[in-house]
Amino acid sequence: MFRLLRLVTLVLVVATPLFAAHPPIEEASVGDLQAAMTKGETTSRELVTAYLERIEKIDKAGPRLNAVIELNPDAIAIAEALDAERAKSGPRGPLHGIPVLIKDNIDTADKMETTAGSLALLGSKPSRDAFVVERLRAAGAVILGKTNLSEWANFRSSKSSSGWSGRGGQTRNPHALDRNASGSSSGSGSAVAAGLAPIAVGTETDGSIISPASVCGIVGIKPTIGLVSRSGIVPIAHSQDTAGPMTKSVADAAVLLGALTGIDARDPETKRSDGKAHADYTQFLDANALSGARIGVVKSKSFGLGPKVDPLLESAVAAMKSKGATVVEVELKDLETIGDSEYEVLLYEFKTDLEAYFADRPGSRVKTIAELIAFNKANAAVELPYFGQEILELAEKKGPLTEKAYLDALAKNHEVTRTKGIDAVIDAGKLDALVTIANGPSWPIDLVNGDAYTGGASSPAAVAGYPSITVPAGDVHGLPVGVLFFGKAWSEPRLIAIAYAFEQATKARRAPAFKASVP
Repeated sequence: MFRLLRLVTLVLVVATPLFAAHPPIEEASVGDLQAAMTKGETTSRELVTAYLERIEKIDKAGPRLNAVIELNPDAIAIAEALDAERAKSGPRGPLHGIPVLIKDNIDTADKMETTAGSLALLGSKPSRDAFVVERLRAAGAVILGKTNLSEWANFRSSKSSSGWSGRGGQTRNPHALDRNASGSSSGSGSAVAAGLAPIAVGTETDGSIISPASVCGIVGIKPTIGLVSRSGIVPIAHSQDTAGPMTKSVADAAVLLGALTGIDARDPETKRSDGKAHADYTQFLDANALSGARIGVVKSKSFGLGPKVDPLLESAVAAMKSKGATVVEVELKDLETIGDSEYEVLLYEFKTDLEAYFADRPGSRVKTIAELIAFNKANAAVELPYFGQEILELAEKKGPLTEKAYLDALAKNHEVTRTKGIDAVIDAGKLDALVTIANGPSWPIDLVNGDAYTGGASSPAAVAGYPSITVPAGDVHGLPVGVLFFGKAWSEPRLIAIAYAFEQATKARRAPAFKASVP
């Protein structure tokens, strides 16, 4: 009984002051940082140095979040060059001089590694930056480093612990250090929540941005497939993969999303975004966007979420109604029928897409999933100490994407989630968006048994390839929970407006307390 009743130990984390009349650096927004640089109160070099010091104190020591897998040795030099450019010709835009962390499955052709958390890719170097990295550099952002992740974006074992990789170890949740940061963009979620960088880029196939953003108490956007290029990103499945923003606020997410968009010849899917993408999503930030909006609420029980999150959904609905929204109950039918078909599609596409990535990766010691499986077995002490690789073994057995089993599964997924799902419900109700709870609260880290996942609502939008955005809505026993807004393809502008209005009405986000545990 003593262990259950003992007081929770708090880890004291001192705020990091940097400049006057602004929030401490761990709470500062992109706008705050940009304003301080514009006024001459700080520089990009000083910002980079301050975040590097915070990473050393909190990520590598102190609470030891283990969110950052590698730092960019050129970050300070890049910041100095951007400071000189600002002095000479002014800033390029809202991200000029702003530090950003990116997930370690996003290629950088610099001194850093890109490994997807696996030792199998350590030492081989991408021949060029991922398109999203090119876009960030062009916007004047400073790539501060890479974040840890669930190895191979959590597509290795059904018994895995999210946020664990052979290269990076286990990432922890800054709200309660014995709790999982979820995944697979675990490090990006944990790092932004803890103020190790103002913004980060994650990637998602199904839940890998939305879930860690929700359980870490931040904002995450999973864009429409084709809005953000996937070239130079270690894949799972091209029908669902995308990169996206992870930030402390909807406004910062809008800034980052605009920088990431663009048509890329190396990802033909981005051609679909022509005329639908925006270079500036901050134009859609509207605190009054809920007035007159029609929102369809999908009950949380539809996604396996426990009853303790129901009051949060009810409170969110009440907040939306108080701001003038009409909220009606809706149902997404047949979602329970796509679990197997989604898995089938992912297994097929993972084999094809990952082996295509290996073929384009100079010096990669593995060129096939079979070789990756063999590598892990040969290095079992460091790659397989806690859980196996049964998903890799299943994917290795799959054939080409012309097989009927794959084509039928893909068609079923799109019919259930698009034609008869999100599109049908939104059209029938003349709705602006759908809403539900994004995820249950975080669960204890368990390297023996793996994740005790508490349910989530990412799948409909993820399988459809449609956009979604999670915003903090409250907490359960001190553990953050977000609401999820999602809608039809290319509806990012409307979703951002609604999410921003909800965020401003509720202001539910809380900075992490770095508790050792929760009662």
